[in-house]
Parts: sequence; structure tokens; C-alpha cells
Amino acid sequence: MRVRKKEYGDKNLIGARIEALRRTRGIKQKELLAQLQVHGIDINASALSKLEGQLRSVTDIELLALSEILDVDLLWLLTGKER
Repeated sequence: MRVRKKEYGDKNLIGARIEALRRTRGIKQKELLAQLQVHGIDINASALSKLEGQLRSVTDIELLALSEILDVDLLWLLTGKER
């Protein structure tokens, strides 16, 4: 598994949590991209990498799809806190 080379950016709140959760669960970026495609989200590997690195904004549609795919609460994605 590759180690992040760049520092996290400030374009979204969820990227670091998405990356950590994906890695903890052993999900590869390609697998997550495939699941996003099933949910109608058409982004490429570069866009996902930038999203995880907080170098690009995330849309509400992407946020909802990621929450459903990873089976996590939207509040946790946004804040890291449970309800």
C-alpha cells in the first residue's frame, strides 16, 4: 500500500476519513471507484486521490454515495463524531 506523499489540503472535510476507512477495510481505490460507478458517480482515479487528499471539493451526491458505499453516517464523514 502506498504512503501519502503530499500533505492534506483544505478543500473538503471528509477526504482523510474516507482514505483511512478505505485502507482499514482493505478496499483499493479501484474497488471504491467501481462502487461509485454503480451509484452513478463518474470520477477517475486522479479525482478520487485528490478527494482523499482534500485537494478537491466533494459534491453532495458524492458524499451521499460514499456514505452508503462505506456504510457510515454522514455526520461521521463530516465531523468524525457519532450521533
